[in-house]
Amino acid sequence: MFTPTLLAAVTIMMLLPNPKRLMLGYLLGAYTTSITCGMLIVFSLQDTGSVSTAQSMGPWEDLALGGLALLIAFVLGTGRDEPLQERRRRRKEAKEADGEERESWPDRMLGRGSPRVTFVVGVLLTFPGVSYLVAMDRIADLGVGDPATALIVVAFCVVQLTLLEVPLLGYAFAPERTKDGVERFRAWLGRNGRQAGAIVATVVGSLLVLRGVVELIVQ
Repeated sequence: MFTPTLLAAVTIMMLLPNPKRLMLGYLLGAYTTSITCGMLIVFSLQDTGSVSTAQSMGPWEDLALGGLALLIAFVLGTGRDEPLQERRRRRKEAKEADGEERESWPDRMLGRGSPRVTFVVGVLLTFPGVSYLVAMDRIADLGVGDPATALIVVAFCVVQLTLLEVPLLGYAFAPERTKDGVERFRAWLGRNGRQAGAIVATVVGSLLVLRGVVELIVQ
């Protein structure tokens, strides 16, 4: 559930117009990839060794990604990225002075509110990683029968995307409160973007490092 890519995608979508449509498109694309790949791995590929061999890589992947996230948190927290940000601001101001407008990366990637584009992004960014493969391997080893195994795969994929599902449930059952919450989040992030980035990177990095250490100890 604490996938850095998913966390970043949800944050970006909340900052763009029509976040509900964006997140719904992304969620459907993510379901398509995660559930389909899970079924294929559990029922067709579990005897090939491609899943089980990934177990030894899992802890090191978590430690590497966690270390990178903590490094990002350090850079943001100490302001060491300010020279780079200043150069970007100067380039942007020069382009605006010349009358040249440049589309931002979030707008290019998430299609300016198009759920069709976020569906494709969700499909592409949810391809299985090492942790996912390890989880599918463990589900395949439960030996609970095909129907129960299929339900467990679906349940795993649903839990994996909780960061997307919670705000969408808010839009469905408490739309006004959710809209107000998203607006407050945008305003807060505008005032505290650097601090928020450092906090998120610290939490994500710490969780990944902790999970990697635990997996090494268990192995």
